Amino acid sequence: MKKSRFIGKGILAVMLVIFMAALISPFKAEAKSDGSVVLAAENAETEADETDEEAAEKEDNTGAKAIAAAIAIGIAAAGGAIGMGLAIAKANEGISRQPEADGKIRTNLMLGLVFIETAIIYALVVTILIIFVM
Repeated sequence: MKKSRFIGKGILAVMLVIFMAALISPFKAEAKSDGSVVLAAENAETEADETDEEAAEKEDNTGAKAIAAAIAIGIAAAGGAIGMGLAIAKANEGISRQPEADGKIRTNLMLGLVFIETAIIYALVVTILIIFVM
């Protein structure tokens, strides 16, 4: 029971980091007259009509994107590493106390590690989206 609590906390920490990265990122969208929403980076008309101020603002956004991506992936990797370390430590402790249950403990450990690693990969995908799409 305690092992799953540590794995759950690790996954929760990584998901919170992904959510915070999405909030920090400089997301710009434009609403069209037909009700659709288009990202400003994808709209060719706004890119063609850029002034010097808009170009400077875009450069400022690049720095904010880099900072948001670095914070997101750094905290996600650190949270995942802490969660994995705690899970592995508790699994080793459980195996040393009950060697006959090593198969079940190892299976549950691997499943938990896969979930934590998946959350870290989601954080990586979000940071890539922050850098290149938004």
